[in-house]
Amino acid sequence: MLVVLAVLAAAGCSAGSASPATSTAPASTSGAPAGSAPGDASRAAAGPGGTAPGTTGTTGTTAAPAPPEQFGGPLEEFYRVPSPLPAGEPGTLIRVMPVKSDATSVTVRVMYHSRDAQDHDRAVTGTITYPVAAAPAGGWPVTAWAHGTTGLTSICAPSRNGGTAPSFGVDGVRVATDYIGLGPIGERHPYLSGASEAHSVIDSVRAARLLPDAHAGTRWVAIGHSQGGHSALFTNELGQAYAPELELLGTVVVAPAAVLLKTFGPADQIVPRMVGIMALYGWAADYPEVKPDDYVGDDVKARAGVIDEKCLNDVVLSFVAIPVETFYKDRPDMKEPAASVIKANDPGQVKVAAPLLLAYGTADAWVVPDRVAALDEQLCAIGQVTELAKIDGADHGTEMAKGAAVYAKWIQDRFAGVAPTNTCAAS
Repeated sequence: MLVVLAVLAAAGCSAGSASPATSTAPASTSGAPAGSAPGDASRAAAGPGGTAPGTTGTTGTTAAPAPPEQFGGPLEEFYRVPSPLPAGEPGTLIRVMPVKSDATSVTVRVMYHSRDAQDHDRAVTGTITYPVAAAPAGGWPVTAWAHGTTGLTSICAPSRNGGTAPSFGVDGVRVATDYIGLGPIGERHPYLSGASEAHSVIDSVRAARLLPDAHAGTRWVAIGHSQGGHSALFTNELGQAYAPELELLGTVVVAPAAVLLKTFGPADQIVPRMVGIMALYGWAADYPEVKPDDYVGDDVKARAGVIDEKCLNDVVLSFVAIPVETFYKDRPDMKEPAASVIKANDPGQVKVAAPLLLAYGTADAWVVPDRVAALDEQLCAIGQVTELAKIDGADHGTEMAKGAAVYAKWIQDRFAGVAPTNTCAAS
């Protein structure tokens, strides 16, 4: 318990930032579409996204989507979803708001359509940054950022901060989703619901392609840290099936929450407890059959309101002092329906063509190195092309900064057509 408190105290100061260098707690699971057995083959093609925005998926095309609202109102009102939500294909823009511009780039805040784990049409918010220079033939390459844990409610959306989407050393279009349920007012983010996370990331690329001035191409790479690492794993897994009109070249995954049904020593409490409790309440947004009160102890139940009111630091501080013995009355990993939902949202189960770079910090106490090693072994066992990268001396708060050159080189190589390294072959 003292170890957990020390780690949280050290890491909590960086929570809530949208910056890649300060992404926080690992988020861990993903969601399978409702109506399918958790963990079944439907994960390989979750969602309806077999067509590009504005196409029928048959022999013809629909009319071009209506121009999005050019929003000029107060920031808070940007996050209020139109009611009723107008129909739109995944990636179709609903609303665009200028953020900043300079001599080299333009950044806008966007609201766009995506699909949750139950295949419902949802409004998602995020940030798109694009160059002002003339695009190359075929359009700009696209880099999609999946952020770390910030919280489960609207005020925790990274796009509220007014920053640019990170570039990771690539000259092109950059997109950064807030994820389903995190931006819009009055909703709860389905934290660690893999399908919802992945669709949000993939549809942000589609949204960029519908910004006329962005000139985004079809070739793209995803990168995520912590919760975003979990999101990125599912993005890699679902990307080509969900959006076959795009060309996913690969994904960088840094310190993801994965291998969710195991713990790795007495110090490995962040994923099982702090991340686990946020995931339990988050999954309830995508899986209504999961009732958190059926699993948590009275102390957790009494403090659960913080999840819909505050961001990561306050959530952690509310729960961290609750004794292990009374935290849960029934462990979610041992009681249905939560046990099946956890299994369905544990990434790294499906081999796809897009390669992975799996990175970890040797000093990470949130997503411990043994957890990443177990994931690497799992990925290699299914034949997924994976390069394992060790970031010496990096902890959970410094992995993105200390490994920046490694990630940038790997992404640049994908766009350059360099064959990926497969460290599985050497093991």
